[in-house]
Amino acid sequence: MTRITILGAGVMGLAIASELAARGLSPRIIDPAGPPGPHGCSWWAGGMLAPWCEEESAEPTVVRLGSDAANWWESMGAHVHHGGTLVLALSRDHAELDRFARLTREHRGLDGDAIAGLEPELQGRFRRGLFFETESHLDPRQALTAMADGLAAQGIGIETGGTPSGLTIDARGLAARDALPDLRGVRGEMLAVRCPEVRLTRTIRLLHPRIPLYVVPRGDGIYMLGATMLESGAKTRVTARAAIEMLSSAYALHPAFAEAEILELGADARPAFPDNLPRLRRRGDTLFANGLYRHGYLLAPAVARMAADHVLTGQIPEIMDEHHP
Repeated sequence: MTRITILGAGVMGLAIASELAARGLSPRIIDPAGPPGPHGCSWWAGGMLAPWCEEESAEPTVVRLGSDAANWWESMGAHVHHGGTLVLALSRDHAELDRFARLTREHRGLDGDAIAGLEPELQGRFRRGLFFETESHLDPRQALTAMADGLAAQGIGIETGGTPSGLTIDARGLAARDALPDLRGVRGEMLAVRCPEVRLTRTIRLLHPRIPLYVVPRGDGIYMLGATMLESGAKTRVTARAAIEMLSSAYALHPAFAEAEILELGADARPAFPDNLPRLRRRGDTLFANGLYRHGYLLAPAVARMAADHVLTGQIPEIMDEHHP
């Protein structure tokens, strides 16, 4: 079908639109909220392209489908930082580090000197860690803007209204619960802080038995802190408890974070199916693409490719849920 309408201009909708455009098609994009911004959960993501770390709790499918995400994002104009992921734990939590090491691959163990060699700011603060050298991260806002700008340069804008025509690709995220009753929300909260006194160059994961922390450098002394995952579709503000716990963990990583300037607090609900894996579902002239869970930037490229393959060739991808009504 040459007429294609995509509903939703979050990471899923824009990734599918970009993949279709790369193959010579010109889909329409409709999103009542307009271009990407604080109204969508894609705006508040960490942007970690870390398939091997995700192996700790995700299905093997996530690792396999996410293995080429960094290359795809670079092809779409995103600035991908190839610094790897450094996983750390305080001495009292070394059992968590051992558990993480058992459940994951493609890492090497580090002692305190090796940790300081990668991140001099952490000199003398940690005795053990794991380094996932092939992992990377991006800035979600820059990546979304790059996709939207790339599409606009090809004459594909984001409309705020209109009637879909032709094949409709529904990529509305959690808003698609009106058509996908088994979709649920998983709430995440984040803080953005400015702390030029700390100079970290790569994603840091600080393990904790209850609430692990990840710290993603955004440049210019700005860091994104994230941790929480709550089974809730509520889009309320960041709770005081979540902010305190994330800031406390950041302080445990480096005491200078106590003087950080809080720039933003953000919360939103990510769409997930019961098994936390993405799905494509076809109902007549509507193709649903949803369920990215916490792996939005890691899995959107693979889902977009499979959606484009299906549209262009009729191929049934591995994540097609053919038996679901």
